[in-house]
Amino acid sequence: MIEFEALPELEDPVLVAAFEGWNDAGDAASDAIDHLREVWGAQPLAEMDPEDYYDYQVNRPTIAFDDTGVRRLTWPTTRLYVARLPLATRDVVLVHGIEPNMRWRQFTDELLGLCAELGVSMAVTMGALLSDSPHTRPVPVTGTATDAGTARRLGVEPAHYEGPTGIVGVLQEACSRRGLPSVALWAAVPHYVAQSPSPKATLALVRRVEDLLDVPVPLGELVEDARAWEIGVDELAAEDEEVADYVRQLEEARDTTDLPEASGDAIAREFERYLRRRGADEG
Repeated sequence: MIEFEALPELEDPVLVAAFEGWNDAGDAASDAIDHLREVWGAQPLAEMDPEDYYDYQVNRPTIAFDDTGVRRLTWPTTRLYVARLPLATRDVVLVHGIEPNMRWRQFTDELLGLCAELGVSMAVTMGALLSDSPHTRPVPVTGTATDAGTARRLGVEPAHYEGPTGIVGVLQEACSRRGLPSVALWAAVPHYVAQSPSPKATLALVRRVEDLLDVPVPLGELVEDARAWEIGVDELAAEDEEVADYVRQLEEARDTTDLPEASGDAIAREFERYLRRRGADEG
């Protein structure tokens, strides 16, 4: 672990993490971390030593010019940032990583060891998966917790998934072993528009983090980006009758099951979000 400075004293910090790769359809989750880092003005804290966890033939370093015109080499790794939120009662540690190529147990032990030093009291991981949800409907975000108490307290489902997993699943299991409450948020990205970016899914994850942490999150251009993305997909679908028919079938299937955005709980969440943003603006 490479620390940029001495570890700060944090106020009841919560970890929010996402990893590029297998866990991140459409880059929705890693883009959500980037958005939070930008709007919260998060500062660099530490990064994992890439020599321990990455195969450079799989995740290659990149060369680019910086703002001063100097060519710099950037190595693939996992970076940590600290966001201090003036209107919140707790700080946030943001983790933007690339799924490691090796030594996953050592990776999670090192990451959670730093979390213990920082006093992290809860972990939230974000991911995105491909699904048969239509792009014209709100993006479903599923929240799960590994223990029943955390699930009840935060209003998410107990984790029941069995099968292959990525670093997000490994990290959540490691949190459970350490007694650290954790929640996994998964956004459903339409499989027929799986390429990145996927701003509508990113927006859905950001809003779910806002609800979960009960802190206002400035949305900036994210709402407009999501709207433009949906209009663009509409135009592409209209050019192919088979795709348009398929989208209509998905819409019918979705509409006949449930409409969570029309439920009392969803309406209450929207109203609470409005009040938080109004308070933030007045502050």
